[in-house]
Amino acid sequence: MPITIAVAGNPNSGKTTLFNALTGLNQYVGNWPGVTVEKKEGRLISNSQVVLVDLPGIYSLSTTSLEEQLARDYLLESNPDAIINIVDGTNLERNLYLTTQLAELGIPMVLAVNMIDEVEKSGLKIDSAALGKAFGIPVVEISALRETQIDELAMLAMCTAQEKGHFLPVHRFSGGVEHILGHIEEVALHEQPEYKQRWYAVKLFERNELVEDELGLSAALKAHIEQDIRACELEYGDDSDSIIAAERYDFIEEVLAKVAVRKKAGELSPSDRIDQVVTNRWLALPIFAALMFVVYYVSISTIGATLTDWTNDTLFGEILLPAVSTWLSDWGVAGWLQGLLVDGIFAGVGSVLSFLPQMVVLFLFLAVLEFSGYMSRVTFIMDRMFRKFGLSGKSFIPMLIGSGCSVPAIMAARTIENEQDRRMTIITTSFIPCGAKLPVIAMIAGAFFGGKGWVAFGAYFLGIAAVVISGIILKKTPLFQGEPAPFVMELPAYRWPSLRSVFTTTWERVSSFVKKAATLILLATIVIWFTTYFGWVDGRFQMLENSQIDYSILAGIGGTIAWLFKPLGWGEWRPVVAAITGLLAKETVVSSLGIFYGFGEVAEAGQEIWTSLRVAFTPLSSASFLIFVLLSAPCLAAIGSIRREMNNARWTWFAIGYLTALGYVTALLVYQIGSWLQGSAFSPWTGAALTLAGLLLWLIFRPEPKNSNALKRAKAGARG
Repeated sequence: MPITIAVAGNPNSGKTTLFNALTGLNQYVGNWPGVTVEKKEGRLISNSQVVLVDLPGIYSLSTTSLEEQLARDYLLESNPDAIINIVDGTNLERNLYLTTQLAELGIPMVLAVNMIDEVEKSGLKIDSAALGKAFGIPVVEISALRETQIDELAMLAMCTAQEKGHFLPVHRFSGGVEHILGHIEEVALHEQPEYKQRWYAVKLFERNELVEDELGLSAALKAHIEQDIRACELEYGDDSDSIIAAERYDFIEEVLAKVAVRKKAGELSPSDRIDQVVTNRWLALPIFAALMFVVYYVSISTIGATLTDWTNDTLFGEILLPAVSTWLSDWGVAGWLQGLLVDGIFAGVGSVLSFLPQMVVLFLFLAVLEFSGYMSRVTFIMDRMFRKFGLSGKSFIPMLIGSGCSVPAIMAARTIENEQDRRMTIITTSFIPCGAKLPVIAMIAGAFFGGKGWVAFGAYFLGIAAVVISGIILKKTPLFQGEPAPFVMELPAYRWPSLRSVFTTTWERVSSFVKKAATLILLATIVIWFTTYFGWVDGRFQMLENSQIDYSILAGIGGTIAWLFKPLGWGEWRPVVAAITGLLAKETVVSSLGIFYGFGEVAEAGQEIWTSLRVAFTPLSSASFLIFVLLSAPCLAAIGSIRREMNNARWTWFAIGYLTALGYVTALLVYQIGSWLQGSAFSPWTGAALTLAGLLLWLIFRPEPKNSNALKRAKAGARG
């Protein structure tokens, strides 16, 4: 029978490094039922009968966050055979706080003191035997990064799990607290298994509403327990939560005084000396900007770009697609099927796979920075700035990546623990103009604005402004509203990243994109190909030539909805269809317009069609068109990634709808108000634009609604 072992620990304690080292590629990633936080499971390399479950990184089991509730629910309901509790040996006091709570669950546990090499370098000596005796559990000193003693840890965890017993915690609180806990166990928990009574008693003492509901306590019993808790609070002069927290830390301090001895008191560690520079008030941002410029330049503009161009132009454009086309012709395959396979499926897959080289290089760099400990500093540095407009400091990294490609940028948002901040980051990241939008920017700039550089600068400024405005507006809505969560995190010691962890993490992220997003792109590509190359001519439904594009299904759809875009200044089916085909890839906006205006192929900036564009657009309507393309729903690869990261169809449609609505409204404001200021007559659409502008300003500057949950907690605290 398989053995299940849960791996639990604080963020940045080395939990993921340990999990990857023990499981290698024998792991699979899914989502916890009903939520979007990832659930990683894997089988031990040394024993495939042992399943490891990597729980979310947490600081406690107080269920104040989604991660804590997931970990708590899994441990209580799934009842794993054992727990590996990994702690950062360089910060034992903070990490052992979770250990005291895990010990109360009654599940057999092994304590893994990680980063023991860093501990020794810092001059700290840990008596593991004494530490294990204090908690009543076995202790192993390991280095997950260097894979030191991890096999011994796995073996000890398996042996502990095979005992099939339950664990009773050794540590005790002070006399007054223990008296109340014992009384709670006696009056309310006598029907619960003995090994669970301690956990439930502590949670009832802390007034944990989730536990109260689970146990189904009567009103009279709750009142009786509340009376005892109030008496204890009066005796200790503090609220019950704070009493338990203080008692835990008192116990930890008492233990550490016996088991941890520092040889070099007062000496700064190497990490502290590095932080004096990289987190310096004045140097932090320039250092980070320079570092990320190098990462971005190498990943997107040099190595990544070279590999992407080779994949797209040579591998698919010159080798695979011509070869497949020749083979199909030689085999006598019907023309429509050749078009589907070559122009639809293979070209569509090629457009997706062309992202992979950039993603691989970028994810390698990000994994190195993440496992080295530097990314934790970045989120700390950027948090204060980003929180002013409703985003997490961790939102900065995806938006920086988004200037290259929205797909890896959206995927990078998974490092944001807070669900609301993560969703908002996923939604707003694609506002930043990616490389695929540059041909559209170049086409409009060349055709209408003399190729001036300020057009590209304005496009990036527009994206940043859309992010900031969206953060301010959305944070005031019920979907994203909430009091700012305190930014609490441990800064791990700097360390050389493990190559296995780096490659495993990169492989996991890239393969996830290929398996999930690429399947959606494949289906969408077939649909767009079909609607572009099939239509009715002389009453007959047939496959079309390029010269017959006016009769295509897509042209019919564009003509049907073109009236929606007349207020934006471009209500003719050609630009409408071009914007729609931009869903496949934003670069196709230029090539689609080339086909529609009589050019089979156009240069990247679309120089051949500038004259035709100047007839179809005015400078103001071209700006409106560009704004809509930049801000509306991104390409299908990005939408697929949004669907993958949201793991919820409604949230995906909300993201698409919000992006498109903001793009439409912004384009409407620019065209209608701009036309009026240029001397056009005041029209109902001008009035609508001015009304929307006023509404937008009100949404930005209105006071933030009071948080009802915060009020409830405040009232509960007042009653306590």
